[in-house]
Amino acid sequence: MKKIYIAAGLLLAIASGYGQNKDSEKADRLYGSYQYVAAIEEYLKLAEGKKGDSHVYKQLADSYYNVFNMPEASRWYAKAVESSQDAETYYRYAQALRSQGKYQEANKQMDRFASLLPNDQRAKDHKANPNYIPSLSSKDKLFDISETTINSKDQSDFGAVLSNDNILYFVSTRNNSNKTDKWVKQPYLDIFQSIRNADGTLSEPKAVNELNTAFHDGPVTISADGNTIFFARDGLNDGNFDKDRKNNVKIGQQGLYRATRVDGKWTNIQALPFNSKSYSVTHPSLSPDGKTLYFTSNMPGGHGDSDIWKVSVDGTSYGKPQNLGSNVNTAGKEGFPFMSDNGILYFASSGKQGFGGLDVFRADLNKDGEAINVGKPVNSEKDDFSFSFNTAKNEGYFSSNRNGKDNIIKAVPVCRVEAIAMVKDSKTGRVLSDASVSILDAKKNVIATKQSGSNGEVSFDVECDTEYVFQATKKDYEAGSGRVMKTKGGKTAVDIALEPVEVVITDTEVLLKNIYFEFNKSNITQQGATELDKLVNVMNKYPDMVIYVKSHTDGKGSAAYNLKLSEQRAQSTVQYLVSKGIGKERLSGKGFGITEPKIDCKANCTEEEDAQNRRSEFKIIKR
Repeated sequence: MKKIYIAAGLLLAIASGYGQNKDSEKADRLYGSYQYVAAIEEYLKLAEGKKGDSHVYKQLADSYYNVFNMPEASRWYAKAVESSQDAETYYRYAQALRSQGKYQEANKQMDRFASLLPNDQRAKDHKANPNYIPSLSSKDKLFDISETTINSKDQSDFGAVLSNDNILYFVSTRNNSNKTDKWVKQPYLDIFQSIRNADGTLSEPKAVNELNTAFHDGPVTISADGNTIFFARDGLNDGNFDKDRKNNVKIGQQGLYRATRVDGKWTNIQALPFNSKSYSVTHPSLSPDGKTLYFTSNMPGGHGDSDIWKVSVDGTSYGKPQNLGSNVNTAGKEGFPFMSDNGILYFASSGKQGFGGLDVFRADLNKDGEAINVGKPVNSEKDDFSFSFNTAKNEGYFSSNRNGKDNIIKAVPVCRVEAIAMVKDSKTGRVLSDASVSILDAKKNVIATKQSGSNGEVSFDVECDTEYVFQATKKDYEAGSGRVMKTKGGKTAVDIALEPVEVVITDTEVLLKNIYFEFNKSNITQQGATELDKLVNVMNKYPDMVIYVKSHTDGKGSAAYNLKLSEQRAQSTVQYLVSKGIGKERLSGKGFGITEPKIDCKANCTEEEDAQNRRSEFKIIKR
C-alpha cells in the first residue's frame, strides 16, 4: 500500500509541473504573483516563437481569462486542449466560448470536463440538460417535423389533409385488393381516414369504403364544414379510358369527383365537367371559402409536364379552368396544390430550384411574386410533396420518400417572436445609436449581441414561450436592461433607458458599485468589467490620478483563506485596469480579507451585512 501512495504522490508532482521549463520561468513567476498583463507579454513571446507548448498556451489562456479577454482566452485554450489538460481548463474554455455565444463548441468542452469530473455539480448540471440555452430562431427554418404513426410498413402513404372536425384523410396502397397498377407495379390507391385525438395522436386508419373503387382513388380535399369532398379517381372505373393494344393495358386518365356527407356517409358522387380522356385532372384543393378549386393537370395551355390550375365553384356549377401562370408553373412538373386560410398556396415542383426531386414551395397569391422554397427539414434530396396545413390546429402534413417509400410526416411551424429593444437616454428621451445590446437567457448566458441603429432599435428573432433579458451598454452610460416576457409570436418591444454615467469622485475615493467575483474565484467577470470600465474612463480623464485598490471579503471561511483570496482579487482588479491601458505605475492593490469590515458583526452577520463587507474600495493616492 505504501508504494501505491508514493507512486500516486509522484504522479501528482509530475502532473503539477507538466510542461513547465526554464523558458517559461519568468512568465510563470509573473503569473504566480498575479501580474497577468506582464505574464501575457512573456507568454506571447514564447507562444509566437518556437517555444510554445501546451503549458504556455494554457497559462496564456488563463491570463487572458483572468482579465476578462474572452476572445483571446478561447483562442489560446483551443491550442492548449490539443494536448490533454486538467478538467478546470476545459471548464474555463467552455466559459470563454459561452461568453461569445458559441454554445455548441462550449458543450463539447463541457463534455470533456464532465468526463474527467463526473461527480462535480457543474458536470451533473451539464449532463442533466446540456442544451438548456434558448436559441435564436432561424429565419430559414419554417417548420419542425416528426414522423406520424399511421404510416404502413411496406406501402405508400401520402396526400394527408386534416379536416376541421379532426379527421385526417389520406391515400395508401395498403388496400386488400389483388389488383395491381401495371404501370407502376403497385396496388391501386384507396382513401383512408384517421381520427385526430385531443392530444394530437392519430387513431388506427380505416378505409373510406363508399369512396373507394377497384382502381386508384384519391387524393382528396375537404370543405371547411367537412360535408363536401372533392377527390381524384382513375378513369378506368367509369369507362373513361383508352386502350394501348401493343402493351395490352388500359390507359385511364385521372379525373375529379365531388361527394357530400349525409348521416356520416359519403354519397351523391358526381364527376366534374372538365374531366377528359385526353388529359388528367387530379390533386384537388378547395379554398377555405369553397369558391375556388385548385388542381393539377396536363391539359393544353400549360407551361410544362403538369401545371397548377384553378376553377371557380358555385355549388355544382364550375367556371373555366385557368392556369396559375409562370410565378407558380414551370417547364417541369408542378402538382399537389394546397390553399391555406391566409392565401398561401403550397405546392410541389421539380422545375424550380430545390434540393432534389420534388420540393415543396409556397406562393402568396395576394402578391405578385415568385414562389419560394420552404427549405429543410420539409424538403430533402428526395421527393417531398403533398403539403397541407390546418390553421386551427397549427399543424401540417406532407409526404416524402426520403426513407425509401412514401410516408406521411407532420410539420409544425417554427414559432418566432421578433423581440425589439429600443435604447434611449433616460434624461432626454432621445434614441441612442451604436449601443451594444445583448439578448440573454434565464441563466444570463449571452445568446447574441448587436449594435443599435440610428433609430435606437435592435431586433432579434427568438423562440416563443421563452423569457429573455436585454442588456444594453454604451460609452458614458450606465448599463441598462429590460425583460422580454413570454409571448406566443409576433412582435414584442422593450424600452431600455440608459442613465448617463456620473461617477462619484470624493476627495479620497472613486465610488463604484461592487465588483462582483464568482464564488471562490478571482477572475474578472462581465459585471465586474462593466463597472471597472468606469474607473478606466475616470483615470483617462485625470491622467495624474493614482489609485490604490483595497479588496475585502466577508467573514465566511478562515482568516488566512480570505486574506489570500482578497489579495488575488485586488491584483486581478489592478491587472484588468492595466490591460485597458492604465499605466501600472498609477495602480497598486492589496487584499485585506476580513480585517477591515465595513460592519463589525463578526460571526453573526446577516446576508445583507456580509454583502456590504464584500467590497472593493478605490482610494485616491494622487489626483
